[in-house]
Amino acid sequence: MIAMVLGLVVIAGAGSVFLASSRTYQTNQALSDVQTNARVAFELLARDIRQAGLNGCNNNGRVANVLNNGPNNPSGYDPSQDWYTTWSNAVHGYDSTQTDPAVATGTAVNERIATSDSIQLLGIEGSGLSVASTPSSNSANFKLNKTTTSLQSGDIIVVCDYDHAAIVQITVQNSSNVELVHNQGNKTSPGNCSKGLGYPTNCDGNGNGNGYTFDQNSQIAKFSAVDWFVGNNNDNGTSLFRTSVVNKAGVPTPTPQEMVRGVTGMKIAYHQAGNSSFLSAASITDWSAVDAVRVHLFVTSSDTRAGVGYKPIERDFWSTTTIRNRVN
Repeated sequence: MIAMVLGLVVIAGAGSVFLASSRTYQTNQALSDVQTNARVAFELLARDIRQAGLNGCNNNGRVANVLNNGPNNPSGYDPSQDWYTTWSNAVHGYDSTQTDPAVATGTAVNERIATSDSIQLLGIEGSGLSVASTPSSNSANFKLNKTTTSLQSGDIIVVCDYDHAAIVQITVQNSSNVELVHNQGNKTSPGNCSKGLGYPTNCDGNGNGNGYTFDQNSQIAKFSAVDWFVGNNNDNGTSLFRTSVVNKAGVPTPTPQEMVRGVTGMKIAYHQAGNSSFLSAASITDWSAVDAVRVHLFVTSSDTRAGVGYKPIERDFWSTTTIRNRVN
């Protein structure tokens, strides 16, 4: 009997140690997942924040924009939906109580949750392309310095030199001679109001606009427009989402993509040049003066029983990112 009792005590002790070790492993694994998700989220966000407003050549603010749905063409511009064409809003945030034209707030999948801030970021993605030749200031084509390109008809590009940058849509991508055509009209959507890419923009209706020649070695890059927010995923949870403008059959289309699961909230503050503190989006008076962004993320574990009281582990994290081309 004594031996049996001692055996039961040993078994109970071993079982207790096993259960405690298993519980510790479960908690540590969940905490590791939370920290990893936060690191990934901040890295992805920081990439877009750093390059916001970058055109590849300068930051003098001289940007021509000939898109038919851009702000230089009042007859075709609708700020409630054409958010991605507004270069003056290269950085623009929205508090949770403000309407973000890039995403609806609601309970449906891919919609922003009511407690999440959001941020729009415009810039360029990819590089390495440059102009080989431009026939004249009234032409509507560029020959490239490479034999191949991933750019295609419908893509929006930024071309720039020492004087200014221009935002324009490719109407035809000619693979035979690696040429990009940017004619005026609505052959593509939204199309261009002018083939002239001079600054300031002139959408005068005759198609020529303000002529300008981007000389050899002027830089060309694909235009980037994204919106970050916390939204509803398809698993009855929340995630960090990134809406980007994707070329779908020649039409630039804002398309949400789930990036990191387990993010339950996001608060964003902004630093304006000359200020000593970070401010909410509602308090920013000049978005062009914003030179840094502080993001506060709330992250929860996918294991809903890993924390104290068999609840999810919840943590919050901060990260501050400088906008590179706005810092002297």
